[in-house]
Amino acid sequence: MTDMTSSNSMIKKQPVEEVINLSNYFKIINQFKWRIFFLATAVAILTAIIVKNITPTFQATSTLLIEANQAKAVSFEEVMGLDSNRKEYYLTQFEILKSNTIAAAVITQLNLQDEAEFQPQQGESVMDMLRDALPFLPTDVAEVLTEQELEERKLRALIRQFSEQLTIQPVRKTQLVSISFDSQDPRLAAKVANAVGDVYIQQDLFDKISVNESASGWLHSRLSDLRVTLNKSEAKLQTYSNKENLISQSGEGVSALISKELDQTSQQLTQARNEYNQLRSIVALVKEQGTKDLALLESMPEISSHPAIVSLRDNQIEVELKISDLSKVYGPKHPKFKSAQSEWHTVTKRMKSRILKIVSGLDKSLITKKRNINALERDLASIKAKYHRVVSKENIYRKLQREVNTNRKIFDTFLSRAKETEVTSDFNSAVARFTDRAFAPERPIKPKKALIVLLAFVATFGLGIVAAFVFESLNDNFKSAKDIEDKLSFRMLGLLPLVVLKKHQDLELHHFFTDTGRRFAESVRTLRTSYILTHHEDDKVIAITSSIPGEGKSTTSVNLAFSLGQMGNVLLIDGDMRKPSICKRFSIPNYHAGLSNMIAQTEVLDDCLYYDDQSNITVMPCGNLPSNPQELLASKHFAQLIKQLKLTYDYIIIDTPPINAVSDALIIAKQADSLIYVVKSDDTRTGVVRNGVGRLVDANIKIAGIVLNKVDIRASSNSDYYYGYYSDKAYGSAVKTNTSASNDILTGKVDPEGKLQLLS
Repeated sequence: MTDMTSSNSMIKKQPVEEVINLSNYFKIINQFKWRIFFLATAVAILTAIIVKNITPTFQATSTLLIEANQAKAVSFEEVMGLDSNRKEYYLTQFEILKSNTIAAAVITQLNLQDEAEFQPQQGESVMDMLRDALPFLPTDVAEVLTEQELEERKLRALIRQFSEQLTIQPVRKTQLVSISFDSQDPRLAAKVANAVGDVYIQQDLFDKISVNESASGWLHSRLSDLRVTLNKSEAKLQTYSNKENLISQSGEGVSALISKELDQTSQQLTQARNEYNQLRSIVALVKEQGTKDLALLESMPEISSHPAIVSLRDNQIEVELKISDLSKVYGPKHPKFKSAQSEWHTVTKRMKSRILKIVSGLDKSLITKKRNINALERDLASIKAKYHRVVSKENIYRKLQREVNTNRKIFDTFLSRAKETEVTSDFNSAVARFTDRAFAPERPIKPKKALIVLLAFVATFGLGIVAAFVFESLNDNFKSAKDIEDKLSFRMLGLLPLVVLKKHQDLELHHFFTDTGRRFAESVRTLRTSYILTHHEDDKVIAITSSIPGEGKSTTSVNLAFSLGQMGNVLLIDGDMRKPSICKRFSIPNYHAGLSNMIAQTEVLDDCLYYDDQSNITVMPCGNLPSNPQELLASKHFAQLIKQLKLTYDYIIIDTPPINAVSDALIIAKQADSLIYVVKSDDTRTGVVRNGVGRLVDANIKIAGIVLNKVDIRASSNSDYYYGYYSDKAYGSAVKTNTSASNDILTGKVDPEGKLQLLS
């Protein structure tokens, strides 16, 4: 036997890294699987019934191609305000397709207000029903509307419903747009989808015509004003030109002539000044050198370039050539030669005379050139003054000319636009065209009944699993040995299975001995074996308690006494002097003497005992109910009684009150060798059990272990918590034989090697 004194202290656990154990989740699902399945099936059936009554909805779709570059007779985008190359252009067209204007036009064109689908639903609203049921609620004042306002309100309601059923979806990376309409009537869905496209195209053409007409009227009205303005500016320019006698050369302006004259005079003056300066330098040189050096005088440019000097020099050269030729033929005294020399002297004399004459006339030429310079300077000053006056007039002229040009340009632009508008007013290409027209669909798009039912089943199944996990996490009680060990740090001695009984039916007293109680009996025997193998032989007195009433401590006490009764002499004592139940179970009269009488020493032991023939155990009921049970139990007479009984009986089982209700169990446990704590499976809260166990630990009570009572083995048959526990199919004669053998081992009738010992 192992020493159980250490069980009074809580087991200290080393920190263990938490690991997700998927098997725990599968066990939870397995535990609730049928409930989840039936819930999901019920929801799926209900969903199928609801979906069956839903009116199907059909969807028809047409496709439009929105033209990016529309055919135009003449380009006039500036007038229309359109730019089809921008992304915003297509977004604008999509919004136009969804506009209330298009919706209203389609509703009117197809008379949708007469369709049953678009009729207002006649029914009493929730608020109306509440007001009828609760007349004290305030009522809204009825709004008085005119017939026109009522029609507008109806139209807005139709447009809202129409827009909810209409879907405009552009096709990605194309100029296509899909127009879809949902309706309960497939033919109506196709008609509306096509009508939206037709109305959109017609509306665009109408808008273009309206814009053309408006632009044409405005252009013509502006042309009249611009024509008058242009005529006025032209007349003003002509009047000023005539008044100032301004003559404009082609493209050069009115100051071109005077500018040329000023340039010519300036050039003449410059040339005259150059000639005067050159002549003055020659005159100064002649005066300085004199007229003797004819070669020097002849080399001067003013003299050498003189025509007479040039002619004489040519004659002189001819004579020199003649003399040269004659010298080769004749002698110096030949008449021809002499005649040629005489001619040379004559030419030379004439040149000298001409040079002297020219030199003598240089002073007169200098005076003449000076006068010419003075005249040119006066002319230049006069021309400059005249030029400044002309430039000032030209600036005014140019200003008037610019005004005329501007007015003429504006007039020409408007005239061009007016002509373009007139030409294109009867030609307008459509903004879009159909690539596919809608047709009446054969199958509805919703509801997808099978899918909805399947989703309802799957969703409910998933929610059921989540609910099972939540329920399991919030279920703060005990279901297994692992819960006992983790939450209380105590070992579990055993478990007692739940016995299914009818309503208001109590467990039969001797169910332990019946054929139907074989599973229950085997669990009690397992509890008995676990206790015997883990305790000393001297541990004869066993107190049994629980946290609260109704956990099955009395049933555990009775059946443990039955199982120990098969091995020795057992006494079952009812220690609950407040609400005893042993007398009622064994059908012992309430007046029968018992524990309270023995402690008070008012009765003898034999009168306080009751022998049960079927179970072979002795029962000591609680006796007369005292007013002070704790004082009786705390007296020395109770301790003496237990010592006396230990001499007579092999095991003494004491059924005590719940530990959290009263403190009687603590007093009784002080006199017991060990205590068994009963916990009701899947019912008692963890905190309640911890509180009761804590009180026992604080009082240094030796706790033998925990018994998990009323365990539903059927719901947990596949769980490792109770794997291999007490299946009815495993029972038979072999089980009885094994049970008898185990009893023989525990009572010492079989040696460790399995050989039978002879009993005296």
